Amino acid sequence: MATTKIASWVVTCGFIPKHPSLLMFARRTGIATRLSRTCLSGTWQCTQAVRSGVKREAVISKSPGNIRSLATRASYHREPHPFVRPRNLLAISLGFGAATILFMYLNDTRAGVYRWFAMPMVHALLDPEESHKLAIWLAKHGLVPKERTKDDDVLHTEIWGKTLSNPIGLAAGFDKNAEAVDALFDFGFGLVEIGSVTPLPQPGNPKPRMFRLPADTAVINRYGFNSDGHRAVEDRFKARIRNYLHHNRHVLGLQPTEGLAYPVTLPETSRKSLREAKMLGVNLGKNKLSSTESNEDYVRGVKDLGAYADYLVVNISSPNTPGLRALQRREPIEKLMQEVKAARDDSLPHRPPLLVKIAPDLSDQEIEDIAAVVKNVGVDGVVISNTTVSRPGSLKSGPKVSTETGGLSGPPVHPLSLAVVRKFYALTNGTIPIIGCGGVKSADEVLAFAKAGASLVQLYTAMAYEGPGLVAEIKEEVARKLKTEGKRWQEIVGADHRK
Repeated sequence: MATTKIASWVVTCGFIPKHPSLLMFARRTGIATRLSRTCLSGTWQCTQAVRSGVKREAVISKSPGNIRSLATRASYHREPHPFVRPRNLLAISLGFGAATILFMYLNDTRAGVYRWFAMPMVHALLDPEESHKLAIWLAKHGLVPKERTKDDDVLHTEIWGKTLSNPIGLAAGFDKNAEAVDALFDFGFGLVEIGSVTPLPQPGNPKPRMFRLPADTAVINRYGFNSDGHRAVEDRFKARIRNYLHHNRHVLGLQPTEGLAYPVTLPETSRKSLREAKMLGVNLGKNKLSSTESNEDYVRGVKDLGAYADYLVVNISSPNTPGLRALQRREPIEKLMQEVKAARDDSLPHRPPLLVKIAPDLSDQEIEDIAAVVKNVGVDGVVISNTTVSRPGSLKSGPKVSTETGGLSGPPVHPLSLAVVRKFYALTNGTIPIIGCGGVKSADEVLAFAKAGASLVQLYTAMAYEGPGLVAEIKEEVARKLKTEGKRWQEIVGADHRK
């Protein structure tokens, strides 16, 4: 009975093609004395006949009696699984290889699919704010490409006693709430600035509040400091640090198996960017309902978020918060920066550099006043500039869009920002570091900012049109042009003033 069960199982499970091995097994185990070769041979013949197309019933009727019951109980011959057929294996291998190449391609910021397909499709299907939200969501969940090329040595620079692998940064306004910091660094930026962040959460202005000007590669926005508030942003910074230290325990002098003590904090000397040769900036804003005369929102920002920043920016130039730009006058800005600097010095042992962000619409007198205040108070730098409320005559977009209320960003603002950078550098004799920002879409604008006096350069709007690969393209082109001139980045900063 046991022998019959074994033979039946052999036939049913489709192992008959290995008949010679079964005979060997039968001899070695003694089954051969109980299971005749006739039985095994007959079973083999039975199965071969079925495979050849002979009807199963006909085969069974002509089989020896000891085979009939086995053949009756056995299933039809099982064909090999489709996956193991040579032709299918080849197709699967080619498909897997193609999928791997496609994944690597899509995971590289330089992939042309983003500029020529993804970005146009997003612009066609979603309004500007929804596109912005989608970009943040994708970046937050790591569903964005990465820049995989090492920065050229000619791009290396030093500022505030720290080195940067490249001088290209992301301007504030893209990641307002620190939701996707690491993904943005992966785009290849040397510095990433988040915010503006207000002390209390606020929704910002009513929608619609962001408008594309495709003919000008520009944008008008009147967001109005929509923000999750200090508490939410601080929680995200803490979670980011915990995750980093969980995977890099050596930073705290711990072995990989040692547990982390909570609350988890970084050593004071550590970069808040958590990246080598990179910097993380935090841009501080003011709540809409806060008193115009009060500077408390900015002081709170320094105390609440300064511990997580490599540098801090006081934003007094957004055109979308009532009364904010009035802080750019000499007396208000001097009082503000004194209070903020005192808060920084008293509460932050690592003393992150303190900058102020100004508008491109300032008069010569206002620029002179700000330059004097920055020097007198000891402010560490200036971001030039924010969006403009003016509408340059060079705009190609029609009045239906161009007359929308809000700040204009993109190429049309570049000449305005560049002029302010040039004036400010001259007024301060190049002693105050400047971050140039406004209308950067190629290496030409980057180099123009640098030669006018900017130590670092930020972009935003052009990336919203071109995709993340723009960062790598600009860095590569800047490096190529620097090599053509036989210069390094730091050597061209302020070059126009030395002619």
